[in-house]
Formats: sequence, structure tokens, C-alpha cells
Amino acid sequence: MTDPQSPGANAPSNGKPETEYAPGDDMWTQFRNIYSILMGKMSNEGIEQFRVARDVRNEAADCKRCEDQRDYLLQYSPVIRFLSDNIRQLGGDLYGHNIYCRRCTNRKAGGFDPEYGILLCANEMKDQGHLEDTMAHEMVHAYDHLRFKVDWTDNLRHAACTEIRASSLSGECRWAREFFRRGQWKLTQQHQECVRRRAVLSVRARPNCKDEAHAQRVVNEVWDSCFRDTRPFDEIYR
Repeated sequence: MTDPQSPGANAPSNGKPETEYAPGDDMWTQFRNIYSILMGKMSNEGIEQFRVARDVRNEAADCKRCEDQRDYLLQYSPVIRFLSDNIRQLGGDLYGHNIYCRRCTNRKAGGFDPEYGILLCANEMKDQGHLEDTMAHEMVHAYDHLRFKVDWTDNLRHAACTEIRASSLSGECRWAREFFRRGQWKLTQQHQECVRRRAVLSVRARPNCKDEAHAQRVVNEVWDSCFRDTRPFDEIYR
């Protein structure tokens, strides 16, 4: 007879914890999974499995929405059109044919590659405003690549500088975005702290960065000149 106080008393017969992700696309299974997440009962691994299954299930719809919003922003967004024009003046060409909407498996919003263009992670986009900020961020990288000949592979100072500029100029660090989306509730120096935090995270993720202290040191070394540099804008306005 099982002791009702023992750890295995309430375990299901298959031996798996009740808090793990339950596979299945039917409404009842989805409700169970969402309920477990909201109640804090699902493990981090289970939550990630739930997110991956959702992303796969919604891939076609997510990419279609991303492409429609991308095309709208390329035509009507002042910041996207301004950056596109300045990239074109430097001999670059960023438009629908090399700004790709794809399902991403690493939890990021997008990326820039000098050879291929811009990647937008359709499954990570919360709304059109988020997509606009992400496009602007990656377009600043594209501008810097053409204007300043960024060494993306070996030079951490270059990487830190373009990350500082992209986070500062794209709009992703404006007060409302930090306050409502990321729970950063400071009223002073919020923009600078957001830019610094995101630049450190990006530099830290690079293979030739040793550790957190190394990333912070590199960002600090280039901070003053790169944060002040608002090209191609006259000032930070977003």
C-alpha cells in the first residue's frame, strides 16, 4: 500500500510529473497546458516544449503576418523609409527580397548578416510596433556595416559600438517599451541603462568574449563616442 504522504503517491502511472507539457493540438490539451503555465506548475523545459509546438503549429500564419507588416512598414514607416534611403545612398539595398520572415528556434527577435540581409523572427513578433523596432535595429547594423566597415567576426569593440547605436536609435529602448514590456520602471537614465544592458548581452553572446566582466569592459570603452553618434539621424527621436 502506498503511503499517501510519499513523493510518488500522486504521480501518474507513466511516472512523468503532472507539470510537464502534454503534446496535442486539440483545444482541451491546449487549455491544460496554458492552465499549468499560468498556475506556475509547468517546468521551464515544459514551457519551452509548449512554445516550440505553438510556433510550429502557427508558422505559416506568423510568417504571413510578418511579411504583410514588413511590406507595410517599408512603404509607410518614417523611420524604416529613412533608414532604407540612407542605406541605398551607401550602395546597399534592403527591401522585401532580402528581409526574411522565418520561424526561429533561438529566442531572439532578428539578426543581420552582411551576405544575406535581415532575418525577422516571425514567431517572436508581438505586434507591428515590435516588428518596426526590430527592423530599425537591424537596419542600423546594415548602415554601420556599409558606413564604418564593421568587423563582425573578431572586433568586440566594433560589435559593442553597433549594438549601442542600434539599441539607442531603433526605438526599442524608449521609455514606454521598457516600462510596459520589460518591467523596467526607473524614471531617470532609463534609456541609457537599457542601451547598455542590451549591448552587454549582445557582446557577451559572442564567441570571443570571455565573460560578463569582459563584455561590460568593452561596452564601457566605446560607450561615450558610440552613444553620442546618432548618424544617420540628427538626434535620438524615437
